[in-house]
Amino acid sequence: MSVPAARRGTTTVSDKAVRRIAERAASEALPGRPVTASRVSAAVHGRRADVALGVSLPYPLPVAETGREVRRHVSERTRELTGLDVSLRRISVDTLTVPSGTTAPDGMPPLPMPSASTPFSPALSASTPSVSTPSVSAPRSEGGERRAPRRRWSRRRVPMTAVMLMGAVSFGAVALDMIRVRVAHRPAAAWRTGTLNWLTGHGPGDTQVVLAGGGLALLGLWLTVLAVTPGRRRLLTLSAPGTSLDAAADRSAVAASVRDAVADVPGIGPVAVRVRRRRVVVRAGLAFGDRDTARDEVAAATRRVLGGWRPRHAPRVRIMVRTEPLWRPPRPEAEGPPTAPVTPAHTPGEEDEG
Repeated sequence: MSVPAARRGTTTVSDKAVRRIAERAASEALPGRPVTASRVSAAVHGRRADVALGVSLPYPLPVAETGREVRRHVSERTRELTGLDVSLRRISVDTLTVPSGTTAPDGMPPLPMPSASTPFSPALSASTPSVSTPSVSAPRSEGGERRAPRRRWSRRRVPMTAVMLMGAVSFGAVALDMIRVRVAHRPAAAWRTGTLNWLTGHGPGDTQVVLAGGGLALLGLWLTVLAVTPGRRRLLTLSAPGTSLDAAADRSAVAASVRDAVADVPGIGPVAVRVRRRRVVVRAGLAFGDRDTARDEVAAATRRVLGGWRPRHAPRVRIMVRTEPLWRPPRPEAEGPPTAPVTPAHTPGEEDEG
C-alpha cells in the first residue's frame, strides 16, 4: 500500500548543518596540509545551498590553484553529505600559515616567521605581507571562464552606509511626523514648521542658502567620483590562467618580495622598492662589485619575483643602482693591494627600463 505524498513527510537541512559540513570539508581539502575555515556562511533555499568560505591556507602554495581545489572539494563533499545542490559562491583567503621546515618556491623568498603555523601579521616583520594580501573569489556564473578584472573595485561601504543613514533618518522623521498628524491628529512638529518658515524667508541669493547648496554640490561630486573610480589602489590584480578565479595581492607584499630578492644579490646594500599599477621602481645601493653586473642581477631577481606573482599586466621595471660612499671599483687579480676607497662627487643612477 503506497503512502500518500502528503503523509510522507519532508527532510529539511538547516543552514547550521550545511555550515558545519562545509567547515569540516574545508579542513579535508588538502591531505597532509592544514586548512582552517575561519568564516563560513550558508543559506539553504529549497534544494539549493549557497555557501561562502574564508580559509587559512598553508604557505608556500599557489593561491589560485589551491583555492580552486578547496572550492571543488567543499562543493562535492557538502553536496554528497547533504543531498543539496551546493553553490560555493566565494572563497576568501584570509591568512597564510607557514609550517616548520618548508621552503619557498622559485621567485618567492621565504618569509621570516618566529614559529611554526604562525599567520601573517604586519607586526612580525617589516617585509611581511598583511593578512588580507591574497584574495580569491569565485566567478559570477558556474559555466565558462572569464578573465581577471583590470582593477579591483571597492564596495564603498562607508560612503554608502553614511548616505543610507542620512536618508533613512531624514525621510523617516518626515514620514513619522506626517503619520502623527494624519492618524493621531497631532500638530506638526516644531522642527518641520520651523524649517518651512525659514525656507519661505530666504531666497536663492541668501548667503546661508548658497553655502548649503555648495555643500550639497560638493557632496554630490564626491559621491560621483566614488561611483566612477575603482578605488582599492593598494591591490594589484593577478592572473590565474586556466581557472575561473580572481586573485589580487597587496602592493606592499609584492614590494617586500622584490626587496628581499634584490637584497640577496651580492654587493647590494640598502634597497627601496615602489610598486605601482604599471611600473615597478627598484633603487639599490651598491657596496662592492661591478655596477653593470649588479644591475643585471638586480633586474633578473626583480623579474623572477614578478613572474612568481603573475600580475595581470606585466609592469615596466626600472632599475636604479647607485654606488655607496665606500664602494671601490673592482680591480684585476694581478694588481697590488687595494687602494683607498673612492668616493665619487656625483654618481648618476644606472637605469634599466623594460
